[in-house]
Amino acid sequence: MNKPQIRSPFGKYITILEEADKNVKNQEEFGSFLILSLVEEIGEMARAYLAKHGRKPTNLAAQQDETYEQELGDIIVSVIRFARIKNIDLHKRVMYTLGKIAKRKTHPKEAPLKTPGPIQAKTD
Repeated sequence: MNKPQIRSPFGKYITILEEADKNVKNQEEFGSFLILSLVEEIGEMARAYLAKHGRKPTNLAAQQDETYEQELGDIIVSVIRFARIKNIDLHKRVMYTLGKIAKRKTHPKEAPLKTPGPIQAKTD
């Protein structure tokens, strides 16, 4: 039986992950595992980025690990895996977020009015 073709920019990745996760995706704790994996990958990317461009250029261990560009790929795969097991349409979510960004550009939020502090009595 042929699987239905997934028509989304993420479809190819989802198809590959279906095979990779077929024995674990229905386990109750798999979602929690993926959230922890995502947090770990974000930490690794931050560490790699800071080792190259940030405050810790002398962190040789971080420089010998994967680059922040490689870690970014790990983050994207973690997000796709989580979205897949939770049946989240990533294309729809990305388009929604891009719409919010565009709206902010054309309709920026007004700065909140400053409320004056307590009036100080002048003493001469």
